[in-house]
Amino acid sequence: MKKPIHTKQAPDAIGPYSQAVVVGDFVYTSGQLGLDPETMELEKGVEKQTERVFKNLEAVLQAAGCGLNDVVKAMVFLKDMDDFAKVNDIYGKQFDEPFPARSAVEVARLPKDALVEIEVIAKKQ
Repeated sequence: MKKPIHTKQAPDAIGPYSQAVVVGDFVYTSGQLGLDPETMELEKGVEKQTERVFKNLEAVLQAAGCGLNDVVKAMVFLKDMDDFAKVNDIYGKQFDEPFPARSAVEVARLPKDALVEIEVIAKKQ
């Protein structure tokens, strides 16, 4: 059974999808952008967007009953791979070791012309 997750502490979905879905012990989040959940406006710059992405992910994961340290896989989508070092620095501060498995790719365009989008899979304890 799939259980949808929704929290007002993260941006509302901007399309026909859930913020996350729980299946068994696993939580699959939708990609989070650097949107402020109150204003639905993007933060300015890749660092601020990345910090907001992690706040949004943490809120969604908490609503599902887990947290960032339960993440087993992360997928990072960047508008510009030249921003990788900046995003990677912030990313590395979000998790304790062992770090999740991760993919990082440059994409042509992200929703709302965001600079970074991250989705994760977490395993509830």
